[in-house]
Amino acid sequence: MANGEEKIVLQYQVPGDDFTRAGEASADLKARLKRLGFPAAAVRKAAISLYEGEINLAIHAGGGEIRVEVTPERIEMWLDDEGPGIPDIALAMSEGYSTAPDEVRSLGFGAGMGLPNMKKYTDSFEITSEVGRGTHIRMAVEIGRS
Repeated sequence: MANGEEKIVLQYQVPGDDFTRAGEASADLKARLKRLGFPAAAVRKAAISLYEGEINLAIHAGGGEIRVEVTPERIEMWLDDEGPGIPDIALAMSEGYSTAPDEVRSLGFGAGMGLPNMKKYTDSFEITSEVGRGTHIRMAVEIGRS
């Protein structure tokens, strides 16, 4: 990384129900990673997985917080919200399963691929959720594996 930096920490707030702003964090991360010279495959994986997370925060959680740590070895992302939580994580991880309302689907979102794509495009993925308290996701893209 440039200037001998060992770690870059980025933080983003994702507003709820604002699809015009959902995607700003992933676009910013993608641009920064490109400027830093990260491999295209790693940039793509991080941008896709973070975008899916942003959309989920906007649709399901009323917004949330994202923290990203970038090192030469990995791009690690944490997504935290205080939304309604996920009662059945295994079901929510099923491709095509969605609880998005019809008005969100009419905008082209809510196809039930968010969580599956987050797992697919990262090298590690962990999710915990408690109904009524929120959801916490940690995912990482390993630079040497991209």
